[in-house]
Amino acid sequence: MGLLSDPRRRRALSRLVLRLNTPLCILSYLAGLGWFLGLASPPFTLRTYMSENAMGSTMVEEQFALGERALSYAREFAGHKKKVGGIPVAWLEKTMWNLGLEVYKQPFSRTLPFPDETRERYMVKGTNVYGILRAPRAASTESLVLSVPCSPGQHNSQAVGLMLALAAYFRGQIYWAKDIIFLVNEHDLIGMEAWLEAYHNVNITEVHSSGVLGRAGAIQAAMALELSSDVITSFDVAVEGLNGQLPNLDLVNLFYAFCQKNRLLCTLQGKLQHTDWDTLPAYLHSLQTLLLMVLKQGSGRPQGAHGLFLRYHVEAITVRGINSFRQYKYDMSIVGKTLEGMFRKLNNLLERLHQSYFFYLLPSLARFVSIGVYMPAFGCLVLSLVLKALDLWMKLSKCDAGPEEQLCDGQQGAAEAVAEESRPGLLTLVPPLLICHATGLTLYFLPVLGQHVATQHFPVSEAEAVVLTVIAISVAGLALPHNTHRVLTGSRSERGWMTLKLLSLLYLAMQLGCIALINFSLGFLLAVTMVPVAAIVQPNGPKFLYAVLLVLVSPAVTLLLCIILYQELIEYPVSALECWQLFLQAVSEGLLDHYLYGSIVFPFIALFVYPCWLLFWNVLFWK
Repeated sequence: MGLLSDPRRRRALSRLVLRLNTPLCILSYLAGLGWFLGLASPPFTLRTYMSENAMGSTMVEEQFALGERALSYAREFAGHKKKVGGIPVAWLEKTMWNLGLEVYKQPFSRTLPFPDETRERYMVKGTNVYGILRAPRAASTESLVLSVPCSPGQHNSQAVGLMLALAAYFRGQIYWAKDIIFLVNEHDLIGMEAWLEAYHNVNITEVHSSGVLGRAGAIQAAMALELSSDVITSFDVAVEGLNGQLPNLDLVNLFYAFCQKNRLLCTLQGKLQHTDWDTLPAYLHSLQTLLLMVLKQGSGRPQGAHGLFLRYHVEAITVRGINSFRQYKYDMSIVGKTLEGMFRKLNNLLERLHQSYFFYLLPSLARFVSIGVYMPAFGCLVLSLVLKALDLWMKLSKCDAGPEEQLCDGQQGAAEAVAEESRPGLLTLVPPLLICHATGLTLYFLPVLGQHVATQHFPVSEAEAVVLTVIAISVAGLALPHNTHRVLTGSRSERGWMTLKLLSLLYLAMQLGCIALINFSLGFLLAVTMVPVAAIVQPNGPKFLYAVLLVLVSPAVTLLLCIILYQELIEYPVSALECWQLFLQAVSEGLLDHYLYGSIVFPFIALFVYPCWLLFWNVLFWK
């Protein structure tokens, strides 16, 4: 306290912070990057373990032996699906009824905000079919869900067959203490969202449905199954949900434990884990897996049907059967035993999964990084913004603005100018703030609302009009008259741009901190790109270089760079034209995810990140 209350000591501290500000900012940023790169190494990771006592062992004797029956169901389902040109509702109802389940169907419809050209749909109509196996040993107060999406073509027919075979086997067991719901949903995530909203009696995304006539207990856990071949070589686990939500780590650990028990290969992000953790190839492999998870989580897109369950506090994962070139193949009986073991252990739960982690990163399925370990990397990045803001605040408060004193950047003339100028009013900052946020509002509302006007005046489709409008507004924001503050008194001063940059730095730090609490990966990706440029940009110096750097860290270019990095990590590099097509598709899917499922990534970028970026653009061209 004496250090801050003594004027001389406070001035000495100010001189020290100003003199060492740039080295401290660089050191903080590099420390954040280094910390993140070290997350894939063993010192930063822990071995996965089971926290829930009811799931602490895989000592159950799986007896599922209906593999051939599952394939028979799959062939019948594929035949009826091809015959009716969609989900065979009547056949599914009849089959589930014959198995002794309570069978219900749920028609639904959804009009998309603009046509989805990737899947060629606009007016979506479909039907979900589900059967409920009532628990013989308890009241219908809790339930588990096994869901299978009814995909176009022959895809996922084997998953439906295996689900029906499991229903037939489960029907003959008497140890069930929870209801089990067997769900076949149409139109992938749209059908799943319609069923979840109707089941929980809410309407979040304006999907129209007839509601659900039959309900089981509160859903404790769920698993989405995707399987498209008679045999598999491995299972791939998807954990990333809507807005970066993750399931309880115990659920992932449980599935991995049963895969190990049945000697099934299990991959994460399509990659097998290494056993030699201390070698450089193993570290690089873990780092690739970690980066893939960060990119997928940062997108905010659910990586499977499980991603929508997480919004309702239902722990869920998606497992995909992979049939690759590997030598060892596993039939439906082995796969069924793995799922049987999973549901039998979940049947033992006395309460919702809550003991293990909800915030984590996975460099592999055997090791994890907890929130207490990866958050310091983000904190070091944001610390650079705080240090630079502190530097500007000290300059503005004239703690070190005397003509005989040198600032950290050596700009003696600027120090004298700051000392002599009068303090500008807050009205100086109002025009750029209003204009930047008005541009963000335009970016959020105009693309969808103005799509029909665009199609009338330009030879483009509705989807193309929406995407091109987003790009056009992003580019047009650079040319808007942000410098209307120049007409106000005191706006030409050095204090004007320094005050605006101080506000912008704190605004950016607040945004990144808030989003990192919800979606760490999105906050980290934005921090890595925006922090260094935001710290150095100013109207003095190489303006062209600063402008190029600002454009390179804009939200649109950041998305493009993430796409390139993702394609390199999955070892599928693309050409410039293919990358541009993927960029347009990502923009379109980002808007659809927001309007269809409630993703917050697009509104966060449009209403907060892009206006903040425009503020730094305004600082650069301050005159």
